[in-house]
Amino acid sequence: MNTNPNITIKDIARKFKCSPSTVSRALNDHPTINIETRKTIHEYAQKMGYQRNSVSLSLLHKSTKTIGIILPNISQFHESSMVEGLQSVLQPLGYLLNICVTNEHFLIEKEYTERLLANRVDGIFISISQETYNEGRYEHLQMAFHRNIPLIFIDRKYDEIEADGVTIDDYHGAFMATEHLIEVGCQRIAHLRGPKGLAVAEHRFNGYKDCLLKHNLPIDETLIRFSDFNIESAIAPTKYFLDLPNPLDGIFGVNDQVCFGALKVIREKDIKVPEQIAIIGFDNSPISQYFHPSLSTVGRQSQPIGEEAAKLFLQQITHPSATSNIVLSPELIIRQSSKR
Repeated sequence: MNTNPNITIKDIARKFKCSPSTVSRALNDHPTINIETRKTIHEYAQKMGYQRNSVSLSLLHKSTKTIGIILPNISQFHESSMVEGLQSVLQPLGYLLNICVTNEHFLIEKEYTERLLANRVDGIFISISQETYNEGRYEHLQMAFHRNIPLIFIDRKYDEIEADGVTIDDYHGAFMATEHLIEVGCQRIAHLRGPKGLAVAEHRFNGYKDCLLKHNLPIDETLIRFSDFNIESAIAPTKYFLDLPNPLDGIFGVNDQVCFGALKVIREKDIKVPEQIAIIGFDNSPISQYFHPSLSTVGRQSQPIGEEAAKLFLQQITHPSATSNIVLSPELIIRQSSKR
């Protein structure tokens, strides 16, 4: 087969002694060109390796059929499942997904946003980085609005910017997790709080705190320590908890990863779970059910977040409307780490 990626519509037109516009209509299956002619031109174009000029087509149709997805990381089950949800809706419609990972850095997030806009993406889905929250700078997101590009928050959002978003009810999920520990008899419940200032972590902290207040349990600052979202960040805080003179009997972690770190420290101290310390996380990561003991957790509908966000995008490009914020309900999943 002769493949020539540089062959143009004009070259094909010379071959068939017709106008370039006729070839263009044939390649686009225009009904004014008879079926046999269309078939002949298609076969010849394919044989010669003709490729459509995507840039020209995007200018013609005012759409590149490309989407930008900006995430703080892609190593966790939650983020990859959100991408699967987006892909399940958008890929069948011909959209190409560009995935950008910020590693929680503001400058990287800003650069990716600017580059995606420069490449004329049809929309941007973003989960705000921790550093962006810390910096409090959102001018790069405002650029999308200035260019009338749909910007949709997924999982993490910034309330000061009016944009569509799909999140999970982190507050209610944390409240349920804490209440479950209380129901199995825990009275001194520690909390691995998550990164300071990050909305997701703050919502979960507030759910934990309000649940203690509802059940007339004190808010003990010695039982609250900041962590990141990874296993290692939970090691030192858990050691601190276990060295307290008044023993704790429960731990609520901001996510499953910090609970894995906590369980490692607890096992090294020969403390029994859940008999002495019950523990529950947040995320329902795949490994949580196979960990020993299997981890109680709060499931957040990761793939549905992506699916619902994709539907909001399609709605925005066809029938622009007022800002929509969808909050999905979490699910309490009880396993061995908290069953007493």
